[in-house]
Amino acid sequence: MQALSGMTRIRRTVAAGTMGVVTEPIRPEDMRVSDADRAVTARHLQWAQGEGLLDLGEFDTRSGALYAATTRGELDRLVRDLPAVPAAVEARRPGVFADTGGGTAMRVLTIVFTSIAVVNLVVWGLVTITNGEAVYPWFLWTGVPPLAVLGTLYAFGIGRPKRD
Repeated sequence: MQALSGMTRIRRTVAAGTMGVVTEPIRPEDMRVSDADRAVTARHLQWAQGEGLLDLGEFDTRSGALYAATTRGELDRLVRDLPAVPAAVEARRPGVFADTGGGTAMRVLTIVFTSIAVVNLVVWGLVTITNGEAVYPWFLWTGVPPLAVLGTLYAFGIGRPKRD
């Protein structure tokens, strides 16, 4: 079999159970897309929607077509009429928590503990205002211990993003 240069299509002949080679090159817009290609296009659409270039309905329509797309040409058509994403937007700084299970757990615990502490602070403030004098700051007991636990977990690396 001769060596083929460039990208070629491979056709499977099911009846014969053999592989046949078609020698015409594949155009770039006919190349299959990966999940990584879809993720780049999804970020482009999210950026455009955030900038007001797409309304919510159009964003929804294009997002649906994004995950149904199978070729690069289909992805390109989704963002062809949009400006390129600025380089400053693409270079995203790392988050406080990692994109792992530990990071998700820390994010959820932070939200829960912060919500509890804020509710208790508001209740303490209302009690203080209605009494006309400062009362014992019991809201600290609902805020400081969870903060200490989260700080300790984070210090030991639970949910912290890896440094390069």
